[in-house]
Amino acid sequence: MSNVQQDVFEIIAKQAKIDIATIKTESTLKDLGVASLDAIEVIFDIEEHFNINLPNEDTDFDAGTVGHLIEAVERQLAQKSGNS
Repeated sequence: MSNVQQDVFEIIAKQAKIDIATIKTESTLKDLGVASLDAIEVIFDIEEHFNINLPNEDTDFDAGTVGHLIEAVERQLAQKSGNS
């Protein structure tokens, strides 16, 4: 598991108040019982933790999986390091 994946899982687990072991990359936030307002909080926490901004198309709470969210974070981090 990558550091990004681990950190994203930890943020989701904390926000959703669930065991980190229940999170799978193919799960959606909705599958994990994360309500819309909590999902927004998850995104804010991820953006703050990694010091990035996720585009709206990468934050689909209903259809987007945790794996897609991790990929979006990794893309933003790569762009950020490329621009530094």
